Amino acid sequence: MIASAALACSAFAVAAAPIAAEAQSRRVLVCENTRKSGNTGTVIGAVAGGLLGNAVASKGVKTEGTVLGAGVGAVAGHQIAKKKAKKNCRYVYR
Repeated sequence: MIASAALACSAFAVAAAPIAAEAQSRRVLVCENTRKSGNTGTVIGAVAGGLLGNAVASKGVKTEGTVLGAGVGAVAGHQIAKKKAKKNCRYVYR
């Protein structure tokens, strides 16, 4: 009698465990158009940085100034666009 009661309780616990796990919802941060705005910011930053690097560099190192300015501008543009895109985020429960 005790063994059958223990078996019945354990079977109930095993059957109830997936239901309890499915009942928990997760809060997920959803951002819209983050990738698109990050890519746009990277391109705009690279172009602006390249132009600025070319203008600031001295005569003998124009190419290096352009490449370095484009790299720094791309990173800065991406970070700025990513920060602005986070304003379009919201939490949803899944």
